Amino acid sequence: MAEKKMSSGRRNQLKSLLLLIGESMLEKEAREAEKEKMTFIQETCPVLSIPGCMQEMLELCRKIHKQLDLVDEERYDMELKVTKSNKEINDLKLKVQDLNGKFKKPALKKVKMSADAMLAALLGSKHKVSMDLRANLKQVKKEVKDEVGALGFETTSTKQAFLINDVIALS
Repeated sequence: MAEKKMSSGRRNQLKSLLLLIGESMLEKEAREAEKEKMTFIQETCPVLSIPGCMQEMLELCRKIHKQLDLVDEERYDMELKVTKSNKEINDLKLKVQDLNGKFKKPALKKVKMSADAMLAALLGSKHKVSMDLRANLKQVKKEVKDEVGALGFETTSTKQAFLINDVIALS
């Protein structure tokens, strides 16, 4: 069965009625919230009567300080509960994400790139850097073996030659 389209005038009239009803409901909720707030304040906060003598004033201050301490303790306890529950919520969210398996490791692709091309990609085209790995290596000199051989010691490894060289240098 074909549905009839609503005319634009009728649609606008219905929208305005809905807005009026919603506005009246919001005003009613605001009045009720204000009433609840006032009743709560009247129940929890008695009318303040300022005493005339100093002794009564000190008693009133002590009483107010005790109430402040109680309120601060409650606030602190509530903050701890909230932080604990927030931490639990975050932990549960992480567990749910792990169980769903949303985080899969992507398959890595092999990239054939030389060291010079990699440096050029990282540093940009402004810097001309060539990566000669052999130039950075330390040169081992054969003079150490010759000195050791001249002293009459024959060694089979360069490590022993360095040790003997250190002993000779210390003496």
